[in-house]
Amino acid sequence: MKSIKLKPIPQFKSEKEERIFWQTHSSTEYIAYQKPSHMRFPNLKLTSEPITIRIPKGLLDRIKIKAHRLDVPYQSYIKQILASAM
Repeated sequence: MKSIKLKPIPQFKSEKEERIFWQTHSSTEYIAYQKPSHMRFPNLKLTSEPITIRIPKGLLDRIKIKAHRLDVPYQSYIKQILASAM
């Protein structure tokens, strides 16, 4: 089997910088997919808490339409709106 020379994964200053990097580079140059490894994350905890709020149907429909145009799940879009209001 031919040995593949992989490039080192750079250190990123932010998640945004990493996201941009992976959108413009092929992961096959950095990760050996021929040797997958199993990973366990036993201590993961939810970082959010579910809540229930009542929103008028018309408002929710408009939120869903706007979220769809932005290609974002509507609940994520609601979180973005709430975070920007703080």
